[in-house]
Amino acid sequence: MRVYIPATVSMLRTFVDSGELTPIGGTAFALTPALRESYAAGDTEELEYAAMLDAARASLRLLAGDEKTEPRRAVIAVDADDVTLRPDLDHSVVKVAGSVTLKDVASVHLDTSEAEEDVRAAAEVVDAADMGDPDAEFTLGSAEDHELAWYAPQELAFVLELL
Repeated sequence: MRVYIPATVSMLRTFVDSGELTPIGGTAFALTPALRESYAAGDTEELEYAAMLDAARASLRLLAGDEKTEPRRAVIAVDADDVTLRPDLDHSVVKVAGSVTLKDVASVHLDTSEAEEDVRAAAEVVDAADMGDPDAEFTLGSAEDHELAWYAPQELAFVLELL
């Protein structure tokens, strides 16, 4: 199953150095039956994109707790076998057992430098947005308007060197 693991740039650096990453709490996002049922229409690609955006929002939460890393959302797309559905948490949430390696990575998605200011602001208000604060929702929307750049796994080390 293709899963989307939220991350930070610091986590990506550690991943490249160690060759292994354990998702925080095992949490990842995927196209689950619950996610598919929650949409009236959409093909597999569109629904996987929705799961990736859920992971990007989770990345904002990780950024809120890591002021030392670059303010860029990061998502690692991985093909994983040992995945448990978690519809009790949200439609796209899954739990991944253990760690993933660089050879498991299908792609990496990362904000560009143009998104940094909006991402920094969104990381500060993501919880308030989830609680319905309209100003926080607007701030969050500004960050989510930025498309994540796509990178092949073999490009990750080079991309991180350029940051």
